[in-house]
Amino acid sequence: MVHCQQGIAQHEADNGKTTQSHPVSETTRILILGGTGDAAALAAQVSLLSDVEVMTSLAGRTQQPSELSGSVRVGGFGGSEGLVRYLKEQRINVLIDATHPFAAQISWNAASAVVEANIPHLMLVRPAWKKVTDDRWLEVESVEAAAQAIPSNAQRIFLTIGRQQLAPFTLLTEHWFLMRSIDPPAPDIALPNGELLLDRGPFTVENEIALLKQHAIEAIVSKNSGGDATYAKIAAARELELPVVMVQRPTRPSGERVKDVASAVAWLKQRL
Repeated sequence: MVHCQQGIAQHEADNGKTTQSHPVSETTRILILGGTGDAAALAAQVSLLSDVEVMTSLAGRTQQPSELSGSVRVGGFGGSEGLVRYLKEQRINVLIDATHPFAAQISWNAASAVVEANIPHLMLVRPAWKKVTDDRWLEVESVEAAAQAIPSNAQRIFLTIGRQQLAPFTLLTEHWFLMRSIDPPAPDIALPNGELLLDRGPFTVENEIALLKQHAIEAIVSKNSGGDATYAKIAAARELELPVVMVQRPTRPSGERVKDVASAVAWLKQRL
């Protein structure tokens, strides 16, 4: 399905193609691969630039995404080949990948597609969290490994990896999980033993400490997403001396990249 805002471009719900004719002006058409707060902030700032049309593409995993400036496209492209077709059909001039650090596949598809489409490409990748003094991290390479790395003396676990990779934890029948996500899992997905908490950041350290105490949490499982919105749980774990099983980021493609929205806007202005 495709949804548009502010009338910049109308899209067909069945195939994501733009129905209006291409502009004849010197407007620069920018596609942001989004799904993060950084992508939303970037779209807001880019939409203020002169002679620019901005579209944000969302995978559609979040049921109620935040409001976005410009036009919004929801749905997949059909791999790198589908993305190449879309870039050419829509005459996209610049692609900025501002997806979640764990959305590796779309980043690899984008890196391949821009070579074929011969357009500038930037990755906006927020820095990963860094372990500091008093952090008790157990760093692992995957969610599956995280399920096996939970300390043996921890039975009540705060599971903060989203709603799509809960399956490995269903095997841990002697554990209890507080599972926090923005949206609920699909109805047909088996859940680990525990309680589902639907909430969206940013969170405060004080509230996270209270939550951990309320549920007598003994360990946290988290992805190293980076950013400020959900870092409070890491600070809370440090305060309470709780272990954190930290899933490391997948490998992303090489290419031009920046760490924040301001740097991405500056990069873009150099190409307008």
